[in-house]
Amino acid sequence: MTAPAPSATAPFLSNWFAILDSDDADRILDLISDDFSFSILFSTGGDGATDFHGGRAEMEGYLAQREVGVRTHHLLTASAAGPDELFLGEVRRSGEPEATFVASARLDGTGRVRRLLIGRSPALLFT
Repeated sequence: MTAPAPSATAPFLSNWFAILDSDDADRILDLISDDFSFSILFSTGGDGATDFHGGRAEMEGYLAQREVGVRTHHLLTASAAGPDELFLGEVRRSGEPEATFVASARLDGTGRVRRLLIGRSPALLFT
């Protein structure tokens, strides 16, 4: 079996982060599958890291604790192959680079996300 050729974009994840940065971030809940699971490893530097993980209920909890309108996500590079997308980005706080993050998603046959893995660290900036 031959793997699909990668593309230079990640349309699902690009949309995900655009919605996440909007005033109505809860709309991302419409993009998750019934068997959705995720892990977001959120480092603030040093020894400070939190692993948010679970399913829909835990994603709702993650959304509720976010600082709305403070951080934004900016694409550096992305790719997609078949149902999988990869996204390398930069988190900015009030327009200033704060951290780098990597996101990966596996989509189901309807275009909703089944698996989401995100890692974030301020220890290394790509810009």
